[in-house]
Amino acid sequence: MNKNNIYDKYKKELDKLHADCCDRKIISFKKDGKYIFEDNKKYLNLSSNDYMGIAENRKLLKRFLKINEFSLGSASSRLLTGSSYVHAKLECLLAALFHKDKALLFNSGYHANTGIMSALLSKKDAVFSDKLNHASLLDGIKLSEAKMFRYKHLDYENLEELLKKHRNEYENAIIVSESLFSMDGDIADLNKLVELKEKYNAILVVDEAHAFGIYGTKGLGIAEEQNCIQEIDLIVATFGKAVGSAGAFCTGDDVLINYLINKCRPLIFSTALPEINAAFSYCIITEILPNLQQEKKELLHTAQKLRDNLIKSGLKTLGESHIIPVILGTNELAVKVSKELIKNGYYLLPIRHPTVAEGSSRIRISLRADISYDEIKEIPDLIKQIVDNS
Repeated sequence: MNKNNIYDKYKKELDKLHADCCDRKIISFKKDGKYIFEDNKKYLNLSSNDYMGIAENRKLLKRFLKINEFSLGSASSRLLTGSSYVHAKLECLLAALFHKDKALLFNSGYHANTGIMSALLSKKDAVFSDKLNHASLLDGIKLSEAKMFRYKHLDYENLEELLKKHRNEYENAIIVSESLFSMDGDIADLNKLVELKEKYNAILVVDEAHAFGIYGTKGLGIAEEQNCIQEIDLIVATFGKAVGSAGAFCTGDDVLINYLINKCRPLIFSTALPEINAAFSYCIITEILPNLQQEKKELLHTAQKLRDNLIKSGLKTLGESHIIPVILGTNELAVKVSKELIKNGYYLLPIRHPTVAEGSSRIRISLRADISYDEIKEIPDLIKQIVDNS
């Protein structure tokens, strides 16, 4: 059999993805603060998770590099020689901020979620997962071979029905939810999840990826905002979004963290996060984020103003955060709206099925603290015109 025949199945699938407006491409950019450049064209970047405008802050980066000399590579797993006092210092800081026993660093949020779920769960266990949880959580659950029950998004009556019916059939149970959902921009009721986990003797894992650094007085996330940090067994968050760095962490009870150190394969078998990333995250969390209280308020105010005006324009949007989806329906329309917005200087990419449910393809506006409302006020009318002319 020649190579072309071996590759036929992949080519056919790629052709189908293209026909369905679902194919993905990697595009490289030059970045400068809130702007990105492609082929010398300048765009306002509204498709980034750099919510506080830190990742591309050149002045801040130069200042950090001028006073810090850390390794750019770790060359080993944390369990060999890849760990250092810099990693330990950051973990101690995080544990202290959350008033937990311990914290544990990971190379990314994906590593953290897949590793935690696959380590803590087994065939004898069950996991109760919000239907819109991130792919990293779902992949970790699949690896664990635990029985998964998916409850309707933010529907805690449905969750309790499933717990009541199935909890006693399994050895251990985990309830897992994002705090701020990355596709819809809406927020979980963590106190209700705490109530259910206590009632049905389950472990509660909360992913604060899109809320850490923005919500709460100390920027610890929705759990801080809803005053239930101590009741959550394991909190997971990333440094690659509002913190503007790289890596992730979880924090919780001694037993859970020590178990992950011994059983979590993405931690055990990955080269450790470089010292410089851990040091940069420490710097941002201790020196920069505490001084951005007003910027956080303005970010959420701008988001609400934009959401209100999208609704006034007759467009469908969801959520209550700095992540603002505009629901368009088909993949084709989402792609068309994206292309037209990009022509007008707004870099907004389509989110399509199967990433979101069929019929709910969308444009997702990810706002940043350094973007003012005046810079985005034309977006509702632009989208409305494109939709009406389609």
